[in-house]
Amino acid sequence: MNKFIYAIPVMAILLHVCTSAVSQGILKGTVKNEKGEPLENVSITISGQKGGTSTNTGGAYQLSLAAGSYKISFTSIGYTPSSLPVKIEHADITKDIILNTAAVDLSEIIVAVGSRASQRTSTSSLLPVDNISASELQTTGQLSFDKALQLRVPSFNTVNTPVNDASSLLDPYEIRNMGPSRTLILVNGKRKNPSALVYIQTSPGRGETGADLAAIPTDAIKRVEILRDGASAQYGSDAIAGVMNIILKDKFEYTNFKIASGITHKGDGFSLSTSLNSGANIGRKGFINYTINFQRENKTNRPGKVDAEQDNKDLSDGSEASLANVKAFLARFPDAKNINGTPTNTAAKFLVNTGLPLNDYTTFYANAAYIYKKVQSYANYRTPYWKQDYGLLHAAGTEYLGYGPTFQGDLNDYNATVGFKTEKDGWTHDISFTTGGNKQLYTVDNTVNHSLGANSPISFKPGGFSFNQMVGNIDITKAVGDKLSVGFGSEFRSENFQIIAGDTASYSGEGANSFPGISQPNALKANRFNMGGYLDLSYDLSQALLFNGTVREEYYSDFGSAFVWKISGRAKLADDMLTLRSSISTGFRAPSLHQINLQIAQQSFVPGQGIQTKGIVNNHSPQAHLLGVPALKPEKSVNFTAGLGFKPSRNFSLTVDYYNIDVKDRIILSSNITHTASGTAALDTVLTNNGIVGVSFFTNGIRTKTQGIDVVATYKNLLIGTSGRLTLNFAGNYTISNKLDGAPTDPKLISEAGQSTFDYIQEALLLTSRPKYKAILGGDLDINKWSFSLNNTLYGPATFRNDGLDKNLKLVFKTKVLTDINIGYRFGNRVSASIAVNNILNITPEYQLKALNSDGQAVLNDPVQLKNNINAITFNGRYSMVTYDASHFSQLGTTFLATLNFRL
Repeated sequence: MNKFIYAIPVMAILLHVCTSAVSQGILKGTVKNEKGEPLENVSITISGQKGGTSTNTGGAYQLSLAAGSYKISFTSIGYTPSSLPVKIEHADITKDIILNTAAVDLSEIIVAVGSRASQRTSTSSLLPVDNISASELQTTGQLSFDKALQLRVPSFNTVNTPVNDASSLLDPYEIRNMGPSRTLILVNGKRKNPSALVYIQTSPGRGETGADLAAIPTDAIKRVEILRDGASAQYGSDAIAGVMNIILKDKFEYTNFKIASGITHKGDGFSLSTSLNSGANIGRKGFINYTINFQRENKTNRPGKVDAEQDNKDLSDGSEASLANVKAFLARFPDAKNINGTPTNTAAKFLVNTGLPLNDYTTFYANAAYIYKKVQSYANYRTPYWKQDYGLLHAAGTEYLGYGPTFQGDLNDYNATVGFKTEKDGWTHDISFTTGGNKQLYTVDNTVNHSLGANSPISFKPGGFSFNQMVGNIDITKAVGDKLSVGFGSEFRSENFQIIAGDTASYSGEGANSFPGISQPNALKANRFNMGGYLDLSYDLSQALLFNGTVREEYYSDFGSAFVWKISGRAKLADDMLTLRSSISTGFRAPSLHQINLQIAQQSFVPGQGIQTKGIVNNHSPQAHLLGVPALKPEKSVNFTAGLGFKPSRNFSLTVDYYNIDVKDRIILSSNITHTASGTAALDTVLTNNGIVGVSFFTNGIRTKTQGIDVVATYKNLLIGTSGRLTLNFAGNYTISNKLDGAPTDPKLISEAGQSTFDYIQEALLLTSRPKYKAILGGDLDINKWSFSLNNTLYGPATFRNDGLDKNLKLVFKTKVLTDINIGYRFGNRVSASIAVNNILNITPEYQLKALNSDGQAVLNDPVQLKNNINAITFNGRYSMVTYDASHFSQLGTTFLATLNFRL
C-alpha cells in the first residue's frame, strides 16, 4: 500500500511530461532582409506572453510552443516590424520571414530644437530645421565631422587656412556668414564648450572662437539637427545664427568596426583611420553606446613659384649682388622650400552615451567625450638670404640652406553630461550637469630667437590657452490639455579662461622666430558666471494654427543682464500639404572671456616689410585705456524669418525660408593700428611712449545686416529597375546681402589720426569671404548590394580685400562646381566596402583681380603694378593658388578615401 502511495506522484509527473511532449510543437525558420541576407539578433516575441528568442548568425530561429494559436512578432532596429498568426497542432512548423528595411523619414522624426515647450516633427515645426542623418555624413568621404558638414549643409562653410599656426588645431566655420561664435553647439541638447583658441590670422573667422566640431567622432553621431533661426530666447548666448544639436547613437544595434585610408591625387596627405562603435542594451530600455576612433593624416603641400626680384626687395637687402644669391637659391628651390597646405594631424577620440531607466517614470542619462589631438604645421621657410641660424640649425662645414620652423599643437578637449529625466502625469522634468574644457599647448621647433643670437635655443615652449565651463540646467515642460504646452527652466554657467605663459626664451626680445611666446605679464586667469531663466508657451489655436512665444532673462557677473524674446507661428494649409511659418526674435551674444582678456604678440607677413610682430591688447589694459578703447558689451540682434514647406506626398518635400539678421554692437578684432605717415598725430605720441609698433584690440565696432534664402528639396523612393531606389536632394543658400549698417565706431584718438578699427580688409573678411551662394545637388541610389552617391557642390564667388592689395582693387574667387562620388558594395550581412572620390574633376580655386574704380583699372592695365599686387597677396608667389588669406574651398584637388566596414 505504501509503495502504491509513493508511486502516485511519480506517475503523475511522468504523465505530465508525456502529455506536454505530445501537446507541444516547434516553430522554426529563418529571417532575411529583402536582399536575401540573413539577419542576426532579430527579436522574436509571443504576443501576450513573456519570453521569446532571437535569430542566430545565420538568421535561424526556433521556438517551442504548446498547442494553440499565437501571434508572433519579429523586430529588428532599422527594419519594419512584421508579425504573423501561428497555430500549433502537435507538429513542427517552418515559417521563413522577410523584413523590409525601414524607410527612415527624418522629416517625421521628433526634433529637439525649436521650442522648449513642445517637440514636434520637422514638417510641423514653426522654424526651419535640417536633419542630417549619419549615413549622409558617412558618404561624404571626409574623416572629420566639420568637413562632412561642409558637403551637406549649404550655409555651413569651413576651409583649411593656408597659414596654419594654432588654427591648424581646428578650422574656423560658420553658418550664414555669421562667424563661428554665433552658432550654438549642443550635444544631446546640452551646451558644448567652446575652444580655447581665438583666430587672429587674417582669415575668415578672425577674432572669434567656436566649439571644436572635429573633436566629435562621426561614427558616434546618430543625426544632426540644425535650427536655422535665432534662438537666444530658448538657449541663451551664441545662438544668433542658429543652433546645431548633435544627437549621439543610443540603442545598441551591432558592433561596427571601420578602417579607412585615403590620399590626394598628388600622392601626399596619406590618411589612416580606425573606428569602433559598440555597446550593449540594458534591460528593456537601457543602453550604453561607445565609440573609439584613431586617425592620422599626413601633411599636404601645394607651393607656388617664388618671384626672385620681389623676394630680394622684401627679404634681402635689395642689391644686385643679393639678387644673384636669391636667383641662385630659387633656381634650385623654386618654391623657396615653403610648405603650403594642410598640417600633419594625429587624433584619438573617445565617446560614450548611456541611458538607464530607474523606474517607470525616471531615466538616468549620461554622455562623455575626450579627444587628444597633436598637429604639426609649418611656418614660412626662412631662406638663407632672409634669416641666419648662427650655426645652430645646420652642421658645421655644410652648406646653409635656411630653416623651416615647425609649429606643434597639443590639444585636449572634453565634455560630459549627467542628468535625470522624469515623465509623469504630463510633466517632464529634466535636471542635468554638464562640464567641458579645451586646452592647447604649443611647441615651436627648428627655429631661433634672433635677439639671443648664438645663445638661442632651437626649440621653444611658447605657452598656450585653456578654457573650461560648468553648466547646470533645469528644464520643465507640461502639456496643459490638447492645445497648450508650457516650458520653463533655468541655467547656471561658470566659465574659466587662462592664458599660459611660455618659457623665457620664447618671448625674450623679439621672441621665437615664427611664433613668439606668451610673456609672463600677458599670462592671466579669468572667470565669470551667469544665470538665466526662460518661459516658453506653445498654443495650438486649431489643428492648422500654432503660435509660440518665449522670453529669457540672463545675468552675467562681468557686464550685467540681457533680456530677449521670440514669437513664432505656423499655419498648415491644403490638407497639411502646405505649411507657412514665420518668426521674429531678439538675441544677444555675450563677449567671450577670450575676447575680453586676450593679450598676446603675433607675427604676420607685411607686404614690402616681411614678417612683423604686432600686439593684441585687452580692453582693460593700460594701453587700451590710453587709446580710448571702451569695455566690451554684448551684441544685440533682431532676427526675422519667413518660409514655407510643401509636402504633397510622402516622397517629396520642399522648404523655402527667408532670413534677415540685424546685429548691433558686433564684436570685432580691430585692424592693426600703427603710426601715421606724418608721425605727428596724438596717436603717434601714445604709441611711441608705450613702445607700440602696431596694436589690435576687440571692440563693439560695427552693425551688420544679413539677409538670404535657404532652399531644401528631396524626392525619394524613385524606382530604378526592379530593385533600385533613388533619392534626389537639392539644398541651396543664397546671400542676398551681408553689409555694414552705418560707419564703424572708432575711438576719437584713432579716428582723428585718419585710421579705423574696421578697415576694408577686415570688412571683406567678415562679410564677403564666404561664398555668395552655395548649392548641393545630389542623388543616392541603392540597387541590390550596390550603393551609389553623387553630389555636385556649387561654390559661388567669394571676395577678399587682402593686406597689401591696392585699395582700388578686390580679389574675387571664381564660381566653381565640385563633383564627389561614393560607391559602396555589401559583401554580405557583415562586410561592406566603399570608395569615395572627392572633387573627381580636380577643380582648384581660381581668382581674379577686379577694379573698384578707374584708378583700380589703371593698376590692372599696368603690368608692373599688377605683378606687385599679386606678389603682395601671395607672399611673392608662395601662396599662388589661395593667397595668404585662404579661399572659398580647399586647394587640395582630387582626394580618395577607401573604407572597409565590419559588423560584428
